[in-house]
Amino acid sequence: MQERIFLGKCFVVRRRIIEIDEEKCNGCGACAEACHEGAIAMVGGKAKLVRDDYCDGLGDCLPQCPTGAISFVEREAKPYDSAAVSAAKAEKGGMPFGCPGARSRAIEREEEAEPRVRESGVASRLSQWPVQIKLAPVNAPYFNGAKLLIAADCTAFARADFHERFIKGRVTLIGCPKLDGVDYSEKLAEIIAENDIKSVTVVRMEVPCCGGIEAAAKKALQASGKFIPWQVVTLGINGEIEE
Repeated sequence: MQERIFLGKCFVVRRRIIEIDEEKCNGCGACAEACHEGAIAMVGGKAKLVRDDYCDGLGDCLPQCPTGAISFVEREAKPYDSAAVSAAKAEKGGMPFGCPGARSRAIEREEEAEPRVRESGVASRLSQWPVQIKLAPVNAPYFNGAKLLIAADCTAFARADFHERFIKGRVTLIGCPKLDGVDYSEKLAEIIAENDIKSVTVVRMEVPCCGGIEAAAKKALQASGKFIPWQVVTLGINGEIEE
């Protein structure tokens, strides 16, 4: 029988519960999607145990973690509250917890598969998901032998043929250092160092704040210790490529 200890306004028990190593977490979101109780959420691009009382300690999330960032520990925590979990699920309309939008996946495309889209001239060339640098996994099969595109968020809106001109044939990662308030260089360096990246293309806008994405990519290339072809393409706000 678990010993209940009263601390402040609530009881806690010493029990088995998960622990997430933030240093190992690559932000793929697989554990959050696998957690049926909603105990895990993606916060700032990292998985977090946000509710002790939602974690049942069964570990459905463990096999889903590609980096081994999740483990069991014995510690004092709020008891598992199945009623609270059920209520939260009911409030969501019975929808599962987690972040399906962060699940890493390749997108298979065939030229014959989208005739109506191609007739309109706007066929998507995106080859993988997710595209946000903060959400992208460090390791994924689609990185092997990939030509990497690192693009500022605004670039795709500035140029109408962005998919055909830049995304086609590349794995795409996007971000905005100014709005996200993060340094992407460390994660980009890991992606480049740990995968067989063939080339890197950086696409940025002409505005000064967009220099952050270029600087992060250059720093990542240097930190990776690899010598691979790379280029920077600057777009004007009218969508034209700057010389």
